[in-house]
Amino acid sequence: MELGLVGLGKMGGNMRERIRRAGHTVIGYDRNPDVSDVDSLEELVSKLKGPRVVWVMVPAGAATQATIDELAGLLSPGDVVVDGGNSRWTDDEKHAVELGLKEIGFVDCGVSGGVWGLENGYALMYGGTEENVAKVQPVFDALKPEGEFGSVHAGKVGAGHFAKMVHNGIEYAMMQAYAEGWELLEKVDSVTDVREVFRSWQEGTVIRSWLLDLAVDALDEDEHLEKLRGFAQDSGEGRWTVEAAIDHAVPLPAITASLFARFASRQDDSPQMKMIAALRNQFGGHAVEASKK
Repeated sequence: MELGLVGLGKMGGNMRERIRRAGHTVIGYDRNPDVSDVDSLEELVSKLKGPRVVWVMVPAGAATQATIDELAGLLSPGDVVVDGGNSRWTDDEKHAVELGLKEIGFVDCGVSGGVWGLENGYALMYGGTEENVAKVQPVFDALKPEGEFGSVHAGKVGAGHFAKMVHNGIEYAMMQAYAEGWELLEKVDSVTDVREVFRSWQEGTVIRSWLLDLAVDALDEDEHLEKLRGFAQDSGEGRWTVEAAIDHAVPLPAITASLFARFASRQDDSPQMKMIAALRNQFGGHAVEASKK
C-alpha cells in the first residue's frame, strides 16, 4: 500500500525504512529537506492515491495540532490520519471529531520500540473504528515485531495512546526499581562487582528483562556511571498516567513515586538518576548530560 509519513526523526525515519522493507511505498515529509521525500504536505498528499493514509510522527501538542489542521484542508472524505506520536488521549478525541466533520477517519497509535525498532519491530497500540483500522492494517503488520504479539487494536479512539501512556508509566517504575537496587549495591563495601551482579541476573531470575539487559550494556560502557549527571527528564506521559489514576481513583504508588524521583533529580546530582538517564539513552537514544566532574 501507499503511506504518507510526516516527521522523519529518530523514530519516523526508521519507521519509513522498515515499512519500505516490507514492500510498501512510503512518501515522507519533514521540515529537514535532507531527509524529506517531498517539499510540503500538499505535495505529499498529491502523490498519494485515494483513499489516502497519512501517518503523523511529530511532537505532541501544538505541532501535532498544526499538522492535523493542515491535513484536514488537504485530504478527502474516506482518507485516514494516524497520530503515532505521544499525544494525550483526550487530544485524540478532539482530532477525531475535527476530522470527522470532513468525513476523514482518525486512528491513534501508541508506538514503542525506540532506536531498536528498525530491526526488532515496534510494539503498537491503536484505537479507532474497525473500518479505519483496516485501512492502516498493512502498515501495522509491517511495523510490528515478528511473531504473534506486539500489536493490538486496543479499543476506540484514544485507547491506543491511553495504553501507551500506561505502558510508559510502568516503564518509569521498572527503571526506578533497577536504579534503586543499583545504588544500594554500589553503596555497600561487601559487594565488589556491582556490574557483574547485574549481569548475573540476566538468566534464571524473575527480574530479567530487556531493561535489565540495557542496564548491563550501560554499565559495560561506564561501570560506575561516572560520566553521567544524575538528571532524568520526563516525557509527560508519566504525569498523565498519575493524573488519570487520580481521575479514576486507582492507586499507583510505584509509578507515582518514580515520577517524583525524576523531579528530585533536577535538584541534586542523584546517583539513581544516572541509571535512569543511562537506560533512557540505551533504549530510546534520549540525550544525556555529561558529568561536571
